Amino acid sequence: MSTAGRWERAALLLDSVTADDPADRARIVRTRAEVALDRDWFAGTDTAVVRIEAAEREFPDGDWDTGFLRLRHDYARLLHGAGTLRIGPAGKDPEALAALRDRARDLHGEAPDEVRRGWAAMYRGLIADNHFADRTAAAGHFARALRAGQDGADDLLAREALRHLGDLDRDAGNLERATERWRRATALGARAGAVPGTLSQQLLLAVLARDAGDEAAATALATELARWAEAIGAGRLRAGALAFLRGADPTAPGPTAPEGDAAAPEPTAEDATASGRAAPAGMAPAPGAPV
Repeated sequence: MSTAGRWERAALLLDSVTADDPADRARIVRTRAEVALDRDWFAGTDTAVVRIEAAEREFPDGDWDTGFLRLRHDYARLLHGAGTLRIGPAGKDPEALAALRDRARDLHGEAPDEVRRGWAAMYRGLIADNHFADRTAAAGHFARALRAGQDGADDLLAREALRHLGDLDRDAGNLERATERWRRATALGARAGAVPGTLSQQLLLAVLARDAGDEAAATALATELARWAEAIGAGRLRAGALAFLRGADPTAPGPTAPEGDAAAPEPTAEDATASGRAAPAGMAPAPGAPV
């Protein structure tokens, strides 16, 4: 349900579950934290930190999946400082960035299976790209993530890797390969039932349409994306689509306009006629999560 953007329903179901076994209870608390994290990413809310702290209390001796949730949360917090998306190291605490990179490296080395190792590689790439502006290092991590997720091992992991590898292709001027990878990423997300993730990928297809000079197609995609995002309560996605309609490039590096404005106005005729880099990855579910 969380993957499909049904965060409130997923949270209600988890909150209604009781478990006598401590291990079962701990897994429920951890999954509840994951749902909150997914919602925060797409909707622009701020609910996960308390849930993650609760999960950490359930695993006092440490737990890989809980540690990964904390990594994802800290990655997002540093990326969306003061409500503004900030790509690169400028204006960020160097010690916090270094600690984040080290934790991702440790999780990669400690991963209990290949899919989890792939997710750790994915976040090593995201941290290198979006926090350190090191696209060369990021490319290697993304390629490792793709290998771990392909052939049905984890469609959402493969989707994330393709999304960001396609971005590197676009920056290198290879629009044909970027298009192929971004289309594959969209299909994989849809197959996995990732409604908000598939919508976010549609925005990148709108970017490609604009690159190709087809502003009508770009406008049509982004206009519908804004409406669909509003329908599922994904305020951050909706704000990004509206900004694109006003001429913004969601793949451009550097600070952008504030995100998550759930009260942003409906697309207008002016927006529809207005006229880099993949937006940071959606908060992928922890491997094996039941929701």
